[in-house]
Amino acid sequence: MKLKKGDNVIVITGKDKGKKGKILKVMPKEDRVLVEGVNIKKKHKKPTRDAKGQTIEVSFPVTASNVMLLDPKGSKQTRIGKKVIGGKKVRISRKSGVEI
Repeated sequence: MKLKKGDNVIVITGKDKGKKGKILKVMPKEDRVLVEGVNIKKKHKKPTRDAKGQTIEVSFPVTASNVMLLDPKGSKQTRIGKKVIGGKKVRISRKSGVEI
């Protein structure tokens, strides 16, 4: 998976199309990523002895193919490439060629 935790991405398909956010968690086995502020659903919490019952809004993971990396130079979506610089393999932006 080319996406990493902390990358800024944009959603390209689905109900949240066009929303931007930061990756909080990457799940390569399920091919999913958790992006803050995207795919928000309501989750009901039962009352306990200490706390009242309530409805919480939680971000759920989205499929990794539904998001694209934001170009660090501009704020447009871009593909990810790899290049060897100084004997080290680094990720680069295909649109601008800037190291990510």
